[in-house]
Amino acid sequence: MLCTLWLLLHMLFVHVARTRCHQQMSWENWNGHSQNNRENELDKPSTQPHIIFILVDDQGFRDVGYHGSEIKTPTLDRLAAEGVKLENYYVQPLCSPSRSQLMTGRYQIHTGLQHSIIRATQPNCLPLENVTLPQKLKAAGYDTHMVGKWHLGFYKRGCMPTQRGFDTFFGSLLGSGDYYSHYKCEGAGMCGYDLHEGEEAAWEQDRGLYSTLMYTQKAVSILENHDPRRPLFLYMAYQAVHSPLQVPERYLERYKSIPNIYRRKYAAMVSCLDEAVHNLTLALKRYGYYDNMVLVYSSDNGGQPLVGGSNWPLRGSKATYWEGGIRAVGFVHSPLLVKKRTKCRALIHITDWFPTLVTLGEGTLDEDMNLDGYDVWESISEGRRCPRQDILHNIDPMYVKAKNGSWKAGYGLWNTAIRAALRVGHWKLLTGNPGYSDWVPPQTFSNQMLTKRWHNERVNWDRGKSVWLFNITADPYERSDLSQRYPVIVKKMLMRLAQYNRTAVPVRYPAKDLRSNPQYNGGVWGPWYEEEKAVDSEEEGVNGLLTNHLAKTRPWKKTKKGKVRRMAD
Repeated sequence: MLCTLWLLLHMLFVHVARTRCHQQMSWENWNGHSQNNRENELDKPSTQPHIIFILVDDQGFRDVGYHGSEIKTPTLDRLAAEGVKLENYYVQPLCSPSRSQLMTGRYQIHTGLQHSIIRATQPNCLPLENVTLPQKLKAAGYDTHMVGKWHLGFYKRGCMPTQRGFDTFFGSLLGSGDYYSHYKCEGAGMCGYDLHEGEEAAWEQDRGLYSTLMYTQKAVSILENHDPRRPLFLYMAYQAVHSPLQVPERYLERYKSIPNIYRRKYAAMVSCLDEAVHNLTLALKRYGYYDNMVLVYSSDNGGQPLVGGSNWPLRGSKATYWEGGIRAVGFVHSPLLVKKRTKCRALIHITDWFPTLVTLGEGTLDEDMNLDGYDVWESISEGRRCPRQDILHNIDPMYVKAKNGSWKAGYGLWNTAIRAALRVGHWKLLTGNPGYSDWVPPQTFSNQMLTKRWHNERVNWDRGKSVWLFNITADPYERSDLSQRYPVIVKKMLMRLAQYNRTAVPVRYPAKDLRSNPQYNGGVWGPWYEEEKAVDSEEEGVNGLLTNHLAKTRPWKKTKKGKVRRMAD
């Protein structure tokens, strides 16, 4: 009996021991498996795509190979052919306006930047109350880097790129400058250095390298040192091909046959840019970004024929609201596109990139952001119906008024002396003075200045017009004004302009501040504005014109107000 009892106890002991051992081994195995899972999770690449946004400066509509140009752009042609060409794509006619709308997804009338550009000497910048694209992507887990031209103001530290959502910044703050020395003058005695790393002058990084090459090298370095398992937003804002016309000699060799020196230099600059994009693309593949990447390419405005650009056969040029000033070269290249090798003819505007890219990046869009842009990814990627049906190109109440404009000419609905442009479906309406209105063929084979050019298609402004209506789908070259034939459509669009105008905020365009002179800042263009402790910065941001604070701190007399017609940077 005792023997049997002992045997049963022994068997029970062995069972318990084995069970505990098994449980311990199972826990250890599970713990090890869990650790492996965590490591695998870290190794697993993000589902969020890398976003590469290339914004180039002043590239004309015609100045790309696939639009029939004599300029050789094999990289851009191939990337566009393998992706989606945006053939009904619009930007703004100047640098700062396009950049502000890219960064905020909002029209100029809703940020106070509806007039001209942000000048280096103005105490002005992209209003701080506006959430930016890099800020939204950063909140979604992206590392955000900017290389190139900012041109959204820098008068105080809070306006700098690294204060507006970018982890790093390497580039220029102004609208233009020397491609090698990185100096820029804004008038006599107002010259300074404009190359920055973060918020400081990049003296140590400057090797006198041509900016297109220098910026590309910096971008490649970022790609090399970033972990491709983490989502990346890289904003490449090239200085090219903005004036001054400067380019390494080896690129000029390709265009010896072009007698017009401006066009020859400009063509060489575009080829250098094309090569830079090629090197950037190679780096995206080499360092493991390409398969999970969306690359957007866009010009910031139309080309300037006076310095070699071409928008032919579109009408007008940079700084105008004719198609040549606002219809841009643009495409999307990505392995993630559903339908590749296509053309997208949906109406797309530069404000659309904000909601499109934030949504792609799995970020959030707050209802109170009051965006003017739309998420157009499905329209681009799958060819679906586009949510955008209209574009407010702008309303600029400060621009020089059209001599013959009036409320009467606007049927009592709108003062047609005011410069404005609106697109609704196929229709485009312009009022006021839209700007230089010629059709300028490429100046490839002509040594003559534009004032002596052979095609003689100048428009006589003495005709007294202040309203134009075009069917852009049927007449993309704006040759047939239909405003007299379709007065009902004109009235409807004037009413739409008036509706938009009721939502506009005051224009931010302060006078020149002499404290901006680089000589007071070690010879460097940079922040100069010291905020008083008593001033609530948030309250100041809401005040569009900053008049109260500036009146207290600026001892200089306001400059005399003149006509705003000079060439913008």
